[in-house]
Amino acid sequence: MVAAMAVSSPKSTILQNPVSARDQNSSFLGGSLKGQSLQLKPRSQKREKRDLPSLVVASTGNGITTSSTSDTDSGRFYLNFTGFPFPLGPFLNRRTTRTEAVKGCIWLFEQEQALGFSSVSTNIRMTVIKLKSGGLWVHAPIAPTKECIQLVKELGAPVEYIVLPTFAYEHKIFVGPFSRKFPRAQMWVAPRQWSWPLNLPLEFFGIFRAKTLKDEDFSTPWADEIEQKVLSSPEVGIGPYVEVAFYHKRSRTLLVTDAVIFVPRKPPECISKESLLASAKNGLAVKLLSKGKEVPQEIVVDNKINRQKGWERMVLQILFLGPSNLLEPNASFAQMSQKLIVSPIVKTLVFSKVPEKVRDWIDRIARDWRFMRVIPAHFAAPINASRSDFLAAFGFLDDLLGERYVTRPSLSLLFTSLMGKAASYFPPDDMKTLSSLDQFLVSVGAVKKTVSGRKR
Repeated sequence: MVAAMAVSSPKSTILQNPVSARDQNSSFLGGSLKGQSLQLKPRSQKREKRDLPSLVVASTGNGITTSSTSDTDSGRFYLNFTGFPFPLGPFLNRRTTRTEAVKGCIWLFEQEQALGFSSVSTNIRMTVIKLKSGGLWVHAPIAPTKECIQLVKELGAPVEYIVLPTFAYEHKIFVGPFSRKFPRAQMWVAPRQWSWPLNLPLEFFGIFRAKTLKDEDFSTPWADEIEQKVLSSPEVGIGPYVEVAFYHKRSRTLLVTDAVIFVPRKPPECISKESLLASAKNGLAVKLLSKGKEVPQEIVVDNKINRQKGWERMVLQILFLGPSNLLEPNASFAQMSQKLIVSPIVKTLVFSKVPEKVRDWIDRIARDWRFMRVIPAHFAAPINASRSDFLAAFGFLDDLLGERYVTRPSLSLLFTSLMGKAASYFPPDDMKTLSSLDQFLVSVGAVKKTVSGRKR
């Protein structure tokens, strides 16, 4: 059993309504363990619906979502119980969906990701880009189940490069197992990799002979097609925050890992109905976070209303850890969904500690890359968003840094700033638990007391 892990970027979830392992329908394989899987049959194809909000649009383009035929298909078997202190689930079976984001060019592969035995899940995404050479460039690999590998091979091109764009554990654990399915592919990893509670070498995670991604490195074999910029912050807690952003020039697509998210109204297809319905149950977490209202004990039937309630509860726990009201999540969910934002956890525990570093990174991204869509590693994608939308998500930095960082006074910048304040607004009652956690982590020394060298 692997006990040590690399701490993921601060966006983890809390336990709610524990369910047995047999209720989980997917699993992770971490460390140097190798995934096990059996043969599968591709399923028939179907077209996904599009969400169309007013300013920023999360869509699936004209793509087709593909997966195998049955939720019990052995091609989805994947065994993993690693991850300290909570193993990342589901543990035994992972469904993979594939969507064509840009026709003949970019594909999105998604699986469910859950915290331990909880019913709180989100999606984790791998992005595959076809290069001019005819080979594939793989960003943030997911669990290499038989189904997943088959869906990659159906693209009819060899995997040439496998990229780990972050230090985060939930992405790192798949790189080694995935690379063994494509032994001829080159591996590239974000700099300053670390793990906790033991700082283990990459080889421990099954990652061998990997090259290091460098900021604005134009010597990479894909530099003519994909550019990169590295955010490498000082230690904001027990380790640094590292994330590499990429820009695919031909499709004008920005790829990030955890920097921004777009919460869709409906749950991602890869999240199982069992997880959604378990989250819809009025368990202990709902009783604790019900604003003192009486919590009815109702039988949860499988319908759209209960699946939606389960999704809304999942989102609020993922974003806030302890939201103010899980019994009636609609109002808070409405304020957090359908817009490009920085996750409240990442904003509070990471980006607010190093605003100069973050501002420099996002300004360089907006200055140099004329992207028209963003693909994060979680929640909705692709997101039809401009550079102004991207900058607006980081509007909270203006308050932290002051006027001296506003270098281009203009109507467009003012509009972006106003958009940013709206995008950065999170319900104060929902933020209480996260703010208290931040204060506690500062008091015990787990999070820095300073903001970029200045006392709070």
